[in-house]
Amino acid sequence: MKIQRRRFSSGLAALAAAGLPGLSLAQAAGPAMPVEGKQFLRLSQPLAAAANGKIEVFEFFLYTCPHCFAFDPVVSAWSKQLPPDVQLRQIHVGMGAMHKLHQRLFYALESLGRLGDLHTQVFNALQVERLDLSSEKAITAWAVSKGLDAGKFSAAFNSFGAQARLGQSTKLAEAYRADGVPALGVGGRFLTSPSMAGGMPQALAVTDQLIKLARSKG
Repeated sequence: MKIQRRRFSSGLAALAAAGLPGLSLAQAAGPAMPVEGKQFLRLSQPLAAAANGKIEVFEFFLYTCPHCFAFDPVVSAWSKQLPPDVQLRQIHVGMGAMHKLHQRLFYALESLGRLGDLHTQVFNALQVERLDLSSEKAITAWAVSKGLDAGKFSAAFNSFGAQARLGQSTKLAEAYRADGVPALGVGGRFLTSPSMAGGMPQALAVTDQLIKLARSKG
């Protein structure tokens, strides 16, 4: 799978930087019903439903992707208003060696219960502070600087669970045909993205419609 960064207009990036998460989706210039093949794709082979019966929305991203960085606060604000039968799961993807290191960082933080408070800080470290997190040593040093125990972090970073999640993430992205980031997989049946929908808020407006479609088995 080749992960490519989608192109966005500078205007959309500026809107996100200016506090776009505060906008309601009703204000977004998104279609009432998205157009299949243009604003979203339908999977030819639907994926298995979540074991808990909820509609899963997968956000495919890369920590090194500036568009994912701009999209992150928008998705975060949106996720706080999701109905009880919907759950958002973030999936770090990528095939390069550095991407795999960042995937292991993501899953290590998740297993240690620190993803909630450090996820944005990883983005900031790479996108704002421009830190070099291209080796396990550098990543471990960064984790320790955030208060994590070096031994516990190293164990989580190199665990079988973290390695298994790498393979699962790749297979999931391939199943959703997510060949670019950021992208959103919905209910095991649909894929959309800011580039397909016409912008960041539009992508979430389309996702809202796809959630309804998944709920109705449409």
